[in-house]
Amino acid sequence: MSLRAELLRLGLRRFFKRRSRHETVEHWRRRLAAAERFVPDFPPGTQTVAVNADGVKADRITSPAGQQDRHILFLHGGGFVAGSPALYRGVTWRIAAAAQACVLAIDYRLAPEHPFPAALEDAVTAYRWLLTDGADPRRIAVIGDSVGGGLTFSLLVKLRDQGVFSPAAAVALSSWTDLALTGPSVRLNAAADPVLNVEDLKKLAACYLAGTDARNPHASPAYADPARLPPTLIQVGSDEILRDDARHMAERLRTAGCEVELEIWPRMPHGWHLFAPLIPEAHQAIKRIGAFVRNRL
Repeated sequence: MSLRAELLRLGLRRFFKRRSRHETVEHWRRRLAAAERFVPDFPPGTQTVAVNADGVKADRITSPAGQQDRHILFLHGGGFVAGSPALYRGVTWRIAAAAQACVLAIDYRLAPEHPFPAALEDAVTAYRWLLTDGADPRRIAVIGDSVGGGLTFSLLVKLRDQGVFSPAAAVALSSWTDLALTGPSVRLNAAADPVLNVEDLKKLAACYLAGTDARNPHASPAYADPARLPPTLIQVGSDEILRDDARHMAERLRTAGCEVELEIWPRMPHGWHLFAPLIPEAHQAIKRIGAFVRNRL
């Protein structure tokens, strides 16, 4: 682990652990909206265009190295209540360049105003829009971070159940797949995780579920049948309280006969890919994502 990553962990711990445990959704939204100001702009040659994907707002990001027939549907994090494509623009252009693909980053509806299954419905709509727009499913990957990682699996299961052609690959980053929070790492990594805590996750799950059973397989893909899902890369930090969400999902995919690669990155904080301007491990992880996607598209 690099010195810069260690320093980042210290900074994240001070930032997140100092927060009040009584923060509201509006507090979280203002905090993430403020963070958008510090995300660097796209580099020269990279373009972003606002898109209406059949009613779902989205940004389409292309890099000079991108192939117009290679597509990525990107699902951002933010606990289902916050986040946006703008917050992730420092990640999406890097993924577009590494995978040599066009990235469609959607601005799905947020809870609690739009609880489950609104975010999933928007992901399905955007994926279907890609197909209608001419994309070949054999040249599409779905990538999600944090709750977007869980949403990635929910989308794959929903598409399969609806009989829609599945994408060729998926990537889940620090994914939250079990909204019931039953993974052992929720307890074992409680002190080590510099970003997340279980009390916040309980609040976020309640906002999103709005009374739906936390074990509903379309809300918590950890409880879904993963049969026939596409090849998947899962990346997670070793100290995350969500580490075992990733492990459990990988085990279920293998048991179902699916191709899956699980990477547990030592001491990486939740969503470390967002810190590509600061730490080399983020660059390395994104390079790995790019290679995985290119090999399958």
